[in-house]
Amino acid sequence: MKQARKQLREHRISAALRILLVVVLLALNIAAVVLLTAFLRTNSAVIFLVLQAAGVIAAINIQSKSDSASYKLVWTLLIVSLPVAGLILYLLWSGSIQDKRLTLQTGIPAPDSAIDRGRSQDNLERLGTAMPHWKRTAALLGQRNFRLFRSTDVTYFPGGREFFEEVIARMEKAERFIFMEFFILAEGKLWDQIMAALESKARQGVEIKVIFDDFGSITRMSGDMISRMKNAGIEVAVFNPVHQYVNRLYFNYRDHRKIIAVDGQYAYTGGVNVADEYAGYIRRFGEWKDCGILLDGMGAWGLTARFIHMWEMLGNKLHNEHDYYRPYEEMRGSGWCQPFSDGPVNNPDNPAEDVFLQCIHNAHDYIWLTTPYFAVEDGVVRALCMAADSGVDVRLMLPGIPDHKYTDIVAGSYYETLLSHGVNIYRFKPGFLHAKSFVADGEVAMVGTINMD
Repeated sequence: MKQARKQLREHRISAALRILLVVVLLALNIAAVVLLTAFLRTNSAVIFLVLQAAGVIAAINIQSKSDSASYKLVWTLLIVSLPVAGLILYLLWSGSIQDKRLTLQTGIPAPDSAIDRGRSQDNLERLGTAMPHWKRTAALLGQRNFRLFRSTDVTYFPGGREFFEEVIARMEKAERFIFMEFFILAEGKLWDQIMAALESKARQGVEIKVIFDDFGSITRMSGDMISRMKNAGIEVAVFNPVHQYVNRLYFNYRDHRKIIAVDGQYAYTGGVNVADEYAGYIRRFGEWKDCGILLDGMGAWGLTARFIHMWEMLGNKLHNEHDYYRPYEEMRGSGWCQPFSDGPVNNPDNPAEDVFLQCIHNAHDYIWLTTPYFAVEDGVVRALCMAADSGVDVRLMLPGIPDHKYTDIVAGSYYETLLSHGVNIYRFKPGFLHAKSFVADGEVAMVGTINMD
């Protein structure tokens, strides 16, 4: 026990030093820009004036882009208030849409086929007949190549403990492959159970691949454990190491997904990470409330395909062709499901916000949302207010005990406006609400990893 604590302490010190290195390098970047600006102002007035003019042009160009209003406002204010320094920082850190794609091999298409597209279109027509007012939302995602599925059983898990008990039991039955992609992998009681299942299956020849985000796991997953996984035959990919892109401020581009795919037939997602607080083994910020879902059937391919796409964009290979990883049995689920993803790769397109807005506008009776963080564009606030003004029962539930005080302050800045229009706001008093969920009219629901920020 003492040795384990010593190793954990040493790992956290190492992780802290890595983060400190990033902070120091960022500070040096800023200091160099400030010193260069001062030097030009004093010793090269012509160049300084040219850069000032270029800053004005850059600010005008930023306003003409299709990025979010908050993104444009921040950069414009910085450049207008500090024309030369702001321009240099913009050139260093903002990057173009192409630059923002890190080292991901974005030319690789997501797994798809003519059959997928045809079935999705057929399902869209059936949805249009059964629930015509929700067809538009599915069509919107379909235009972004997210397929609509039927023949899928969906199971909802109201807590992390139940979710991971099901996941581990499913892993222990795996015969072909296990894929995992998480923002946080943390050593502890929960990870020990998962690792035991993965090692056992690796010995049996099951193909196992794991993606985790470096920043999310940096203080909680040791190099020794990563080596142990690799030595067991588990393939591991680390998303965006925090020190790799400091000169262009890419370390804030994270992989926030939570996906587990087993044998093609089963796929899981939700707000949960692999850490003891999510399963209730330890208490952080009071009771930790989360949720997740299982897709059993054709819809599982939507999540499996997202994992495969990320794995290949990271430059890795699969053992088999894409079709090997598809579901093998159609279920009798009576509804529809449409897994989708969002992130910097598809900037400035924002399917998550678009889906939120369409669902809010389509709702007739009620809209109930849970989110740990609420920091949205004005369009989302207006949509919620308009829905409430129209007689829709709009309810927003947020944490009672926040994990970050400043995010709670930001969320609170919206309260007066929302409440004045009849939006009901609730706090989860027992502790921290980490679930990201949305339900409207008892007909459409969303559970996943996307916060409302």
